[in-house]
Amino acid sequence: MSSERQAEPEGAGGQEPTGTARAALVAARAERAADLDRWLQSLLTAAPAAPVPEDVALIAVGSHARRELTPGGDLDLVLLHRGRARIAEVADRVWYPVWDSGLRLDHSVRTVHEARTVARGDLKAALGLLSARRIAGDTALVDDLRAAVLTDWRADAPVRLAELSELCRERWEAHGELAFLLEPDLKEARGGLRDVHILHAVAASWVASGPDGRVRAAHALLLDARHALHEVTGRSADRLVLQDHDAVARALGLADANVLQRSISEAARTITYASSHAWRRADRFTKSRGGSRRGVVERRPVGNGAVEHDGEVVLARNADLNDPALVLRVAAAAAHAGLPLAPATVDRLAGRAALP
Repeated sequence: MSSERQAEPEGAGGQEPTGTARAALVAARAERAADLDRWLQSLLTAAPAAPVPEDVALIAVGSHARRELTPGGDLDLVLLHRGRARIAEVADRVWYPVWDSGLRLDHSVRTVHEARTVARGDLKAALGLLSARRIAGDTALVDDLRAAVLTDWRADAPVRLAELSELCRERWEAHGELAFLLEPDLKEARGGLRDVHILHAVAASWVASGPDGRVRAAHALLLDARHALHEVTGRSADRLVLQDHDAVARALGLADANVLQRSISEAARTITYASSHAWRRADRFTKSRGGSRRGVVERRPVGNGAVEHDGEVVLARNADLNDPALVLRVAAAAAHAGLPLAPATVDRLAGRAALP
């Protein structure tokens, strides 16, 4: 595609400008989340002016907890209580209206102890509870659950991260690389929405940092694309098939399907890069906790101006940032050594190094 085509102004060809179209999707999700919260709270109180029952709380997990529920998304809810009698009656007045509305509902009723026990035995349940958000009810009860789940997640990090790493690798093998697929699964493919949620979970263990601004922007693009896909197809499927590319591009205010594919590919590469870095840190953490203690991490020269440090290539202490060949030499050294560039090194080179 020519540079002139790439530079085509937003809204060309009668399309709604990208910023306007995507802002409308963001606003729609926020409005839907607020409407759902108000409705669910009214169901829990049983009457418009009635208080929420004591020692009971309704929480969202998954996409609604993150206020990311798209038109085809599932509603995941947990009713927490402190051993309250006849809790099933309280649950029924929430679950049945949700079912009657046509929303797909995944639900459970737990005490904090029960939820904590389930989370320690079920990795997917733990991931959901890490993002739990209170909708209505006892705030202290929700705080107790969050604290318990986070405490367990961090205490069990060596085991849980190893399990999560294996789960991710199985998913990547099944769904492929989002950046290189013509008909990708926007949620499950490598570099997709699921990997951003996993980044938050890894960060919650204190092993790696959370998503930065670039990853958050990439996630926002994929979330908008998923929202548009659900909207234009009327289905909940997350696979973006070729026949839907043009319609999704229009819904996002993009010029055409080619621009959509390029945007999605760039977003996926950004997420994959961040995910790879987080998993290198997590894998080193789990190996160090599972075996003997590591000694001092050595710095091994791999090229002029570049050294290996803890499995990544970083700048040597005497590297000359004013040398216009430094960027190419460091990149070549990393490729020759078969090692990734450390993200901090990439940022430093991008921000300060002279370019050839």
